[in-house]
Amino acid sequence: MSPQAVLAGFNLRAIQQFVKWTVYTVLIVNFFFYLWDDIEAAEHSLRSGGSLLAWAAVFVTTIDEIAWFALLFLFELETYALSDEAFDGNTGPIIHGVRVICYAFLAHTIYAYADILLTMEQALPLAGVTDLCQLANQGISYIDNLAYTVIEQSNCASLSLGTVFFSVNSASVVTDSAGLTTSLWLARVDLIEASIWLLIVFLIEFMVILQNRGISSGPLITMGNTAKPLLYGMLLLICVYWGNQQHWLYVWDELIWIGGFIAIEMNVVEWREEMQEETQARGSS
Repeated sequence: MSPQAVLAGFNLRAIQQFVKWTVYTVLIVNFFFYLWDDIEAAEHSLRSGGSLLAWAAVFVTTIDEIAWFALLFLFELETYALSDEAFDGNTGPIIHGVRVICYAFLAHTIYAYADILLTMEQALPLAGVTDLCQLANQGISYIDNLAYTVIEQSNCASLSLGTVFFSVNSASVVTDSAGLTTSLWLARVDLIEASIWLLIVFLIEFMVILQNRGISSGPLITMGNTAKPLLYGMLLLICVYWGNQQHWLYVWDELIWIGGFIAIEMNVVEWREEMQEETQARGSS
């Protein structure tokens, strides 16, 4: 049996939709893992309370994920679920207005990551602390590669052999020099990763705007189609870094998000092909 005959036996459109909604479902499951991580971080870094901005900084990943889910849903509506005619009247402006709000939340993510990084870069050694056991049984946590451990007399000697310690974004969270270096690199990668995703979504937004105006080919479309694979490639390099740091949830989640937005890209391509077919049909009539 030829490959063409095998493919003909499958409903490729149905398979595509099944894979797409499976990806979306996995993303929702992953969201709850991130929410749990943020709650755990808050238990350590906000033990004494904090301002609204402090809470927003700790739950930055949760806020970021919610904004991305909203964007994914809105792009799915515009590029697949709703017809072009459905955007007549108030529907289109409402969807675009909500997307602007989502972008504001994503801008907060960039700000929060930049603020976290700047705070860590300015961290000063804790005066008079040369042994982690000096901080035992005081409700202070030690962080190493994003893993929190409450410092107690029974575990302080095994947590770190360092002699210089720093507060990390909270008076109740400390680390040693090696831990600070790791935290700095993770913070830099977070900032770069969030910025890359923002560029990707702006490119998708740009392509959608062009297609809404009936533009389905040309140098701008070519530029966008060239830039996005490069940006996705950078995200894959970030996955390699996270894997090296043993953050497999981050790797898995990143790959699934890439899959989610590739699904949106497929919607856009299908939409573009439909527009080109309609143009050709009008030209031949």
